[in-house]
Amino acid sequence: MTTKKILFLGASAQQMPPIKYAVQQGHYVITCDYLPDNPGHKLADEWYNVSTTDMDAVLALAKRAKVDGVVAYASDPAAPTQAYVAEKMGLVGNPYESVNILARKDLFREFLTKHDFLVPDSRSFYELEPAKKWLSELGVPAIVKPVDSSGSKGVTKITEYAQLESAFLYAMRFSREKKVTVEEFFVREGYQVAGDGFVVNGELAFRCWANEHFDKLCNPLVPIGESFPATISKYTQEQAHRETQRLLRLLHIEHGALNFDYHYNKHGDFSFLELGPRNGGNLIPEVIKYATGVDLVKYTVDSALGLDCSDLRQVDTDGFYSSYILHATEDGVVDDVWYSDEIKSNILEEQIFVRRGDSVSKFNGSNNTLGAMIMKFESEAEMLEKMDHMERFLKVVVK
Repeated sequence: MTTKKILFLGASAQQMPPIKYAVQQGHYVITCDYLPDNPGHKLADEWYNVSTTDMDAVLALAKRAKVDGVVAYASDPAAPTQAYVAEKMGLVGNPYESVNILARKDLFREFLTKHDFLVPDSRSFYELEPAKKWLSELGVPAIVKPVDSSGSKGVTKITEYAQLESAFLYAMRFSREKKVTVEEFFVREGYQVAGDGFVVNGELAFRCWANEHFDKLCNPLVPIGESFPATISKYTQEQAHRETQRLLRLLHIEHGALNFDYHYNKHGDFSFLELGPRNGGNLIPEVIKYATGVDLVKYTVDSALGLDCSDLRQVDTDGFYSSYILHATEDGVVDDVWYSDEIKSNILEEQIFVRRGDSVSKFNGSNNTLGAMIMKFESEAEMLEKMDHMERFLKVVVK
């Protein structure tokens, strides 16, 4: 294989897998982000203290380095930058305008509505007063969230009109655009669905869906893990695939990874929450490799470099696997990470980012992640029981 230059937008712990793969393949690796201590920089041939959201600065870096491909792995904010740089340099990528629609909740909702997808009533606002007027028409409960944050940061479910102001201001803190979405709370059946897919030559060549799990003792809007396979009907799966393919064609998405978040109503009808134009976080690609044997990290890097990915095929999950995000349910100082004997045999891989004595915050977004694990179970029943009640088996003890 010919050595190629590849630029990674972000070098955090969760962005290490594609960097490691590129190094193993003998490619020349360049990393950039605004945190000089991020671990991915240590593996790179060159690294730069450049924010992944500064599109023109990243473009200048990419041109100067004469890169052959750009990757934004598990990063919503970096995905538009990847598309922007690829478009300007004639590299493999998707249209910048389309990626920006997927990355912005306000633009995505408007696009879905325009093209007759099933979607919650939703509007977005720069100021509080028009949001109040909209809420009086919409009613409660409602969801309030930034139009452009990631990792579920800044999201609130409100059940009373008086809660809007604090929720709006909270969401605004996490929005680069300083714009907030207020939308209908969609009553779903079953689990919210997560997972990743991959597009090859405009076709959804692969998808692997999971049940999304939340910690009801902490924040019921921030995922703490995904379990595979998803417990959804064949009808919902077929509709989800068909509607995703329709969206890809409308947006002219031709290449690369997708991260799903969707739900469905009592009739099984599919509705997008989000469709991220990048790989999922929470170790989703790594769990998918265990569950199916498909290496989405490999395809992400290869696709960005223009290598042939036409061998990718749909593979169904074999067995029961999950990711789990270690977190604290309250602010405090870590006293212990407690494991029950029953959970230890389920753990295939783990990364712990905290030690006893560290100060930690309640889990209100992915920025409060304290560790990550991959688990395997003997049955669907065991998987769902443990993932839905993990506090009985594993927890961060704080004081």
